[in-house]
Amino acid sequence: MIEDLKKDAAERMKKSVANLRDELARIRTGRANTSLLEPVKVEYYGAVTPINQVANVAVEDSRTLAVTPWEKDMVPKVEKAIMSANLGLSPVTAGNVIRVPLPPLTEERRKDMIKLCRSEAENARVAVRNIRRDVLSDVKDLLKEKEITEDDDRKAQEDVQKITDKHVAQIDEILADKEKELLEV
Repeated sequence: MIEDLKKDAAERMKKSVANLRDELARIRTGRANTSLLEPVKVEYYGAVTPINQVANVAVEDSRTLAVTPWEKDMVPKVEKAIMSANLGLSPVTAGNVIRVPLPPLTEERRKDMIKLCRSEAENARVAVRNIRRDVLSDVKDLLKEKEITEDDDRKAQEDVQKITDKHVAQIDEILADKEKELLEV
């Protein structure tokens, strides 16, 4: 029973760490990354569709993304969607290919990005701690119902804390990597 709670906690904490990775991948670092355009939605036959479902998004070089819509008549719509997504990007169309050059980041913008990264990391830490709190509450309930002993309770608290510490360390490591990436010129 306690093992199930610990496995569940570890799984949920893993998801929080994975979510942080996804969020940080969307933060622009000056290097081209296809995930930068994930929030862009395009009007496609009356439905709002993610850009990666109407076009091929690829990294052309370290500072340029190439977007190739699958249908020629989608080129202006995709270009407009990228401009209106408030990502600070200015697409340039050349035939069927839309090139999205990434402007270099200023020092001030880099610092803002680092603040945003730290905020996302803190949100992930809070999520992990909330999971720990929920699991420990479930363990206390088991103790109250006399389904486990006090020794089991103490052992479970230690194990859950170890799992929590491991995931918080992963979050700190991911944040440090992203900060290092942002500070590269």
